[in-house]
Amino acid sequence: MARGEPLVCQHLENVSRAALEKYQRIIRQYIRRRHGIYALYRRNKLHYVGLATNLTSRLRQHLRDRHGHSWDRFSVYLTIGDRHMKELESLLLRIVQPLGNKQRGRFPRSENLRHRLTRDVRRRQKIELYDLVGGRSLVVLESPADDESADRPPKLARYLGRLQRRMLKATFKGELVRARVRRDGSIRFRGKVYRSPSKAAAKASGRRTCNGWTFWSYERAPGDWVRLSELRR
Repeated sequence: MARGEPLVCQHLENVSRAALEKYQRIIRQYIRRRHGIYALYRRNKLHYVGLATNLTSRLRQHLRDRHGHSWDRFSVYLTIGDRHMKELESLLLRIVQPLGNKQRGRFPRSENLRHRLTRDVRRRQKIELYDLVGGRSLVVLESPADDESADRPPKLARYLGRLQRRMLKATFKGELVRARVRRDGSIRFRGKVYRSPSKAAAKASGRRTCNGWTFWSYERAPGDWVRLSELRR
């Protein structure tokens, strides 16, 4: 979907089933061969949500299928193309959970953050436990170190909880370069290991110095690449 292009370009809401049956030809002019999301209601309560690449035939089908006597009003939301329709339907199903829908919506390309939350809470609890009972913390996540000395953890070590996808990338002079964050927070680039993003960026750019926090990007979520500096916010 292009920037500025609406997801929903036309809509028709809370229309009586009787209108669809009696004035089907008129309504057909609006929705014939159109993509969109539709909703069926019974006594003002949502019964069913669906998507269709031909809304006319789908609504006509629902006049006589297993939902035939389960709805008395409907709404349609016309979209430009069908690129996001399936995810939009899944989003609605997961939030509203209509009684007439047997299946729950799925997000095949979305990351479920529950597992990350569980791990990060456990890590935080471990740190709190060491703070309460004393002893040396085994977790480098909270290390304040931010220098290049070899006895300090790598600069990205404290951000490993947020770096679930360990790949880094950057574009320099039109060329895509990639690096990988290791388990200890150091960065491997073209066979060598660097303790800071800036050292790796300097090598990748061929410069004496380079700000690695703005040079490299990481994948915050599937398909969502942001500057490494976002970790510091």
